Amino acid sequence: MAFQSFRIPVRSSEWAESELNNFLANRRVLCVDRRWVDQGENSFWAVLVDYLDSPTGSSRAAVATASKRKIDYKEVLSPADFEVFAQLRVLRKELAAIDGVALYNVFTNEQLAQIVQSKARSMEDLKQISGIGDARVNKYGARALELLTTKTGGTDEASRESADTDN
Repeated sequence: MAFQSFRIPVRSSEWAESELNNFLANRRVLCVDRRWVDQGENSFWAVLVDYLDSPTGSSRAAVATASKRKIDYKEVLSPADFEVFAQLRVLRKELAAIDGVALYNVFTNEQLAQIVQSKARSMEDLKQISGIGDARVNKYGARALELLTTKTGGTDEASRESADTDN
């Protein structure tokens, strides 16, 4: 953890504001504390920034920060795969509402993307995806596979396996 202080004068503050904004844009900020210092015409804002210092890509903080960045699946997936991904997200929302759970308790976005990319067609295919175990497969797998086979022209094996879990 590191600190950086800034002084933003009441007059001609553009350069100081720019410096502060550039600093904030390139750091993982934990806290910003600002105080007004009244000195008449020389009044200014005193700003103290508490931030995480990530000097190298090998540090744990840098790795954790990088892993938390949002992924734009529209860029990662092909247009056809993204369409299926979007439909799986709609299904996930419906299933979460029915069970009264958070969306990520059904499947995470990363898991949905992996389902689409791996062309999952069976319960065993779903179990191969990190974080999807027997409980999720048994509870949500049949509906996900049903949507996949409908939207991607899946195999009869997947359809039969989906039907078997519904009985």
